[in-house]
Amino acid sequence: MEPINNKGYKLLHQGCLALSQVEMNGMKIDVDYTQRAIQATAKRIDKLEDELKKDEVFKTWRKRYGSRLNINSREQLGEVLFNILKYPCPERTKTGRPKTDEAILERVDIGFVAKFLKVMKLKKAKSTYLEGILRETTDGFLHPFFHLNMARTFRSSSSDPNFQNIPVRDPIIKKLVRRMFIARPNHRIVEVDYNGAEICCAACYHKDPVMIKYIKDDTKDLHRDMAMQCYKLKLSQVNKEIRYCGKNMFVFPQFYGDYYLMNAKSLWEAMVRLKLKTNDGTPLIKHIKAKGIKGLGSLYPKDKPKAGTFVKHLQEVENDFWGRRFKVYNEWKKEWYDEYLENGYFETLTGFRIEAVMRRNQVINTPVQGSAFHWLLWSLIEINKVLRKHKMKSLIIGQIHDSIVSDVHKKEVKNYLEIVQQVMTQDIRKHWKWIIVPLAIEAEVAPIGGSWYEKKEIEL
Repeated sequence: MEPINNKGYKLLHQGCLALSQVEMNGMKIDVDYTQRAIQATAKRIDKLEDELKKDEVFKTWRKRYGSRLNINSREQLGEVLFNILKYPCPERTKTGRPKTDEAILERVDIGFVAKFLKVMKLKKAKSTYLEGILRETTDGFLHPFFHLNMARTFRSSSSDPNFQNIPVRDPIIKKLVRRMFIARPNHRIVEVDYNGAEICCAACYHKDPVMIKYIKDDTKDLHRDMAMQCYKLKLSQVNKEIRYCGKNMFVFPQFYGDYYLMNAKSLWEAMVRLKLKTNDGTPLIKHIKAKGIKGLGSLYPKDKPKAGTFVKHLQEVENDFWGRRFKVYNEWKKEWYDEYLENGYFETLTGFRIEAVMRRNQVINTPVQGSAFHWLLWSLIEINKVLRKHKMKSLIIGQIHDSIVSDVHKKEVKNYLEIVQQVMTQDIRKHWKWIIVPLAIEAEVAPIGGSWYEKKEIEL
């Protein structure tokens, strides 16, 4: 990636300077809490492992492997569960060996496996996060590095430690780790992020009128609509959990190059594993079957999808998604890739030429993900300028792709939020006039002296 105009060059140059300031600011760590959390987590792991060792599954495991038994080995566990004890194996490799990654094991409804997975998560939280972050902490502050030259999609990355990989999905691990990060005295942790940055950025490239209408009309909701279509629901039946599945197991995977077989697998597993229910309390699996879908269907690419299966239904949803709903977007993807094949490179709207050997999905996703991050980088640069110009006590302390984390003085919260709102939604559109859709941000604020975990969403 190299700049092709002055704006591109200045973005990288000023971005490096601004991120070096962010690194120097650092994040305050609650060292006492962290040390207590390490000890408490170690005791919890020991207790759970003792319980595992009393289970009949473990006795079979020990009989099979003897002195070679490794309680951290998923491969050994898979051999015991699926080949010796003959529990149903959700998936196998091409050579017939059981797959034992976390997503697969979560589908095995056995108490021993659930406890085993909990132990694995706690061990990672203790070693990678609690101990790892404490090891990098100096005088109560953490100073992670932020890089602009590492990620293949030309987003940022972080190291020593990786601040952009702090757990957020697992509620127990999220609380355990994010409580480490606290505000300075008389300050509040504030996190601000773009709402749907990559969808908005993609719209600036493909200019699909349907997508633009979704972005501009607050009454429309793409993720909700696709959840309805995927699960054959009415508007009144969709809830937050079902919408989440539509967003993360169909919409985004489709935008990033996935296809209906994987979508069908993910949506079906979520429906069964999470025991999803419609708003009226009907189990989603029961609802789906009442709509004429008998089962998941074959996930082998060479098998033709059969009528009455979820796989066949998702194939039809995918065809409608690209053939009717987002036809212009689909045409842009083909044209964009053809131009790359002809020229050997492509240029981003933010002022960069990318000349590299890439797969089709990379060619389509990179300009969107890279440019969406450039929105955040430009915003961070400008916000940092304002904070320093007015000699404010508030500091930017981190960034995660589409969000900025700051340590804001309690008397400056209102002013800070006004600044970020102005920069991230208004000033940026004056700087890059090709942004043809309105931009929106969301903000979460922690109490005075509170931790990153305690932040709550506020209305701007």
